[in-house]
Amino acid sequence: MNSPDFSRRVLLAVTGLTPQIVTETLYALAVAPTSPWIPTEIRLITTAEGAERARLSLLDPKEGQFHALCRDYGLSGQIAFPPENIVAIRDASGAPLPDIRTPEDNTLAADTLLAEVRDLCADDSCALHVSLAGGRKTMGFFLGYALSLFGRPQDRLSHVLVNAPFEALRDFYYPPAAPCVLHTPNGRPIHTADAQVMLAEIPFVRLREGLPREALARGAPFASLVSTAQMAIDPPTLRFDIPKRQVWCGTQPVKLPPALFAWYAWMAECRVARCGEDGFLRYTEQSPDRYLAIYQTVVGRNHPSLEKARRAVKNGLEPSQFEQNRSKINRRLAASLSLAAGPYKVCSQGRRSFTRYGIALPPDRIFIKG
Repeated sequence: MNSPDFSRRVLLAVTGLTPQIVTETLYALAVAPTSPWIPTEIRLITTAEGAERARLSLLDPKEGQFHALCRDYGLSGQIAFPPENIVAIRDASGAPLPDIRTPEDNTLAADTLLAEVRDLCADDSCALHVSLAGGRKTMGFFLGYALSLFGRPQDRLSHVLVNAPFEALRDFYYPPAAPCVLHTPNGRPIHTADAQVMLAEIPFVRLREGLPREALARGAPFASLVSTAQMAIDPPTLRFDIPKRQVWCGTQPVKLPPALFAWYAWMAECRVARCGEDGFLRYTEQSPDRYLAIYQTVVGRNHPSLEKARRAVKNGLEPSQFEQNRSKINRRLAASLSLAAGPYKVCSQGRRSFTRYGIALPPDRIFIKG
């Protein structure tokens, strides 16, 4: 199970008040199997209380159970796990969160976990093993989801399983090399030779290749990136209700001022009707009449801006009008859709003086009412 092709092998876990899952997972990865996977480093994400418990119970030079496991099984010096690798989720002011109890706390946890997984998966020399065993359920969900968004073929997801009564025993961290007797809370003696620590690997869907390239590098928050992933999976559709001046990119409504809405709807109509060259227009090829008709439907026959629009195209369309409107529409789309705006943007094709403009979305994915 070891990964000789990856010089960096990271065990990433979330914990709450039970830091035991770190040593249990490490034991299941590096000691128990016949083909061990020995991490080169361990990283931990937790709350303020969880961080303190992990530092004291795992990393104390004399009593720390991480160091004890490494001594027991010949792993000392092979795995980097300094105190700074225990990352506490922080609030908006930068203070470590004592716990995750509110919707705002959940958002902070999700964004912290997403950033950690994104950074680790950006390193091509790194193989990542993620454990879901500790922390609150939402933390495990967010961590698994983050790996689904960014995970690569070499990355793995698991949950460590420990048999009863050891799973609930405060003093049990791993089966020691020299078995010993422990006691349950009610005083019953049990022997660590009977402990079973197993790793359940969890298959997950890797969505990385379906994400826009910018999503892999930018620091988009968790909710935005999930929305982007959903839009990347769903077939893109563009829908217009011209009388109501409404446009939806997929399921996301986008607000455009009347002039830009009319121009965008005109571009969409041209794409559906395959006007120009397969729906892409040069400024010399088309009359502005249909654009003006849509604009009139949107603002009304006697609106002052309609006469201004007529004057602007009185002598025909200009290349600057296409380029300016394209830029304005695309900025509005990016502001509304973030990384998922790509399929809906007004594109340009061809070299200067022969440039054509249009929407690249297939005509059968564009629906226009009105």
